[in-house]
Amino acid sequence: MLEWGLNWCLADRCNTHLLLHAGVVERGGVGVLLPALPGSGKSTLTAALSVSGFRLLSDEFGVVRLDDGLCMPMLRPIALKNESIRVIAALRPDATFGPVFRGTRKGDVAHLAPDERSVEQRNVAAAIRLIVFPQFQAGAATELEPVTRAHAFSKLAVNSFNYELLGPAAFAAVGRLIAACDCYRLSYGNLAEAMSRIDALLAAR
Repeated sequence: MLEWGLNWCLADRCNTHLLLHAGVVERGGVGVLLPALPGSGKSTLTAALSVSGFRLLSDEFGVVRLDDGLCMPMLRPIALKNESIRVIAALRPDATFGPVFRGTRKGDVAHLAPDERSVEQRNVAAAIRLIVFPQFQAGAATELEPVTRAHAFSKLAVNSFNYELLGPAAFAAVGRLIAACDCYRLSYGNLAEAMSRIDALLAAR
């Protein structure tokens, strides 16, 4: 309830920025935006990247400045659920987790603390240059395919908390963001393969 309450307050009140429902990480000066609907595996993929060399900005909010399009961190612990807790703990045994809360409406929940570098750079904006729309499905093959900018624009608008409220300013902000990015759809059933595909996209840049 505390997490949902915080989400509601931020989504309802923080309207000086465009708010996207997305994970955000950064490496080597390249910001990666992971917009997705609930249940897509967004937080798990964001957590996996954050314990594998990426700086964490957020697992929930892409906070885009309206004037220059840079993405601000909204740093807090990542809420992981059920099997994702074990997967991330196995990926980074020295990661810091809070207690496991069992039997919530979403099953077992635990929170992964951001690493020290992410905390130190919690006020440092990132230039988003890669947008990946993730979709986890157990047992699915890993597929990465380009998304047209027009389609990516519509998906970002749908995944925004305040696009309609901001009106023309949001339209301009999404357009600026899309124009600066390569856009892809990533469907996967294997987390390591998904991370490898994102690594390859960054290497290609």
